[in-house]
Amino acid sequence: MNRILYVYVKGGAPLEYAFPRIAACGELHVLALAPLPTTAEEVWRPSCTSIELLSEAPRGDELVELIVEYAKAIGADAVLTLSEFAVLAVAHAASRLGLAGAGEGIIRARDKRLMREAWAAAGVPIPRFRRVDGLADLDAALAELTPPLLLKPAWGAGSVAQIVLASAADAAPAWTEIERGLQAGSRVGMNELYAADTDRDRLVEEIAEGSTEGWYREPGYGDYVSVEGIVADGVYRPLAITAKLPTVPSFVEVASTSPSVMPVPLQRRIEEVSRQAVDALGLENCGTHTELKLMKNGELVVIETAARFGGLLTTRQVHEVFGLDPIGMLVRQLLGERVEFPGAMLTDGVRAAASVAVVPADAAGVPWRTRPVWNPQAVDWQSLLSPGSTIEAVPALAMPAGQRVPAFDPSAGSRNWLGVYLLSAVDAATLHRDCNAVLNGLEAALQRAAG
Repeated sequence: MNRILYVYVKGGAPLEYAFPRIAACGELHVLALAPLPTTAEEVWRPSCTSIELLSEAPRGDELVELIVEYAKAIGADAVLTLSEFAVLAVAHAASRLGLAGAGEGIIRARDKRLMREAWAAAGVPIPRFRRVDGLADLDAALAELTPPLLLKPAWGAGSVAQIVLASAADAAPAWTEIERGLQAGSRVGMNELYAADTDRDRLVEEIAEGSTEGWYREPGYGDYVSVEGIVADGVYRPLAITAKLPTVPSFVEVASTSPSVMPVPLQRRIEEVSRQAVDALGLENCGTHTELKLMKNGELVVIETAARFGGLLTTRQVHEVFGLDPIGMLVRQLLGERVEFPGAMLTDGVRAAASVAVVPADAAGVPWRTRPVWNPQAVDWQSLLSPGSTIEAVPALAMPAGQRVPAFDPSAGSRNWLGVYLLSAVDAATLHRDCNAVLNGLEAALQRAAG
């Protein structure tokens, strides 16, 4: 039987969904670099043949060597992770072991500075950007580029520590704020495990003027999308587009929806630009998550590509809506088995589904006026939904019940999430309505639940 080593660290799909998909392809052995979640343990633990939990994980080359030695000890036929923060170490380990992996291009999919430089060389449409190694560089970029600008960590994820600058006066406060955001992210395990001192690596880029004009016939969608895919033996295989609701300032994602209601010819245009972006990175075997900004007159720019699937419930959305199992497909690819990829990106789904990340702000980004006790079990969720719709919590991605909801922090990105839910509906229009109903109605629903 195949033996598969999964390197666990925070991030990626919930284990109760991911682990059974992986275990269906062989024995699942887990090397945990951080404590595993206890929520839904009764679901995911039976999928594991073995679990090795490290009390303290090394970093850099020592981490790669540890993964290599553990993989050899169990006779691993494949090694993988679904976390952004471990993809670099796992790719290096796979290469040393002679196993299929993301390859040398992985560095360009982690360091957003190298990513943009590769895209610029390949003619991929992107916003203008600059590396910034200090406040002086940021001042110079503000003089050269056209505000508003987005200051972001080069190795970040989850929109953490991203700061919008409207003018030169914002530079010094933004530099202080990004330091605070990175420190907070590090405390909860959101930092790179292989490359050293990555918090010092930053870039600033122009914020493309997004627009859904000409892209959607329906109002209320965000001006960016993502394309989920797999690179198999160096060939990009796009699977499906994930649409978005508008972000909450600053760029906090609250909902992604499938299928896209965009006209199919426009989806094909997005598919082609996504292909250009992924091809420019030189990846070999990995999942991909490519984000693109929509603009007027049919223009678009690529925001970023990750050499792993979209986090949270993205892979489950694709599975439920399109009947594809991205995690299982990737594992079989890494094992060298035959995988049936669609000839082109899928556009029609059998149902509609969304990942909804509730935050203490409404769908328009207005922070909650109160700080109710977080008690989602007492909420009458069905009163917020349409007939035939369902909602399911992800236990591992929920704030503990009984605590006061914290104030919304625009720079905290995904750390604002109170809970993540899979919302399913009969069609895309109903799904869109229900996503907004949850985001706009949860504050009052929690208050009603408290009596």
